[in-house]
Amino acid sequence: MTNAAYVAIACGIIVGLGALGASIGIALMGGKFLEGSARQPELMGKLQTSMFVLAGLIDAAFLIGVGVAMLFAFGNPFAA
Repeated sequence: MTNAAYVAIACGIIVGLGALGASIGIALMGGKFLEGSARQPELMGKLQTSMFVLAGLIDAAFLIGVGVAMLFAFGNPFAA
């Protein structure tokens, strides 16, 4: 296999595992938000704000992984 094939496989793994991790993280966070707001409805506004901040951080980590994958795909630093 050529170097380009390995880079393509690595990019797929980076984006795929990043998407999987972000999806699982947001799903768990959403479930805990619903549990917390059902348990204490008066704190729903504060919990919702915290949930949106954490969702943004989780998505930012995934998008950084996509950026790294794009770096490898288009500006391959390993190309000879």
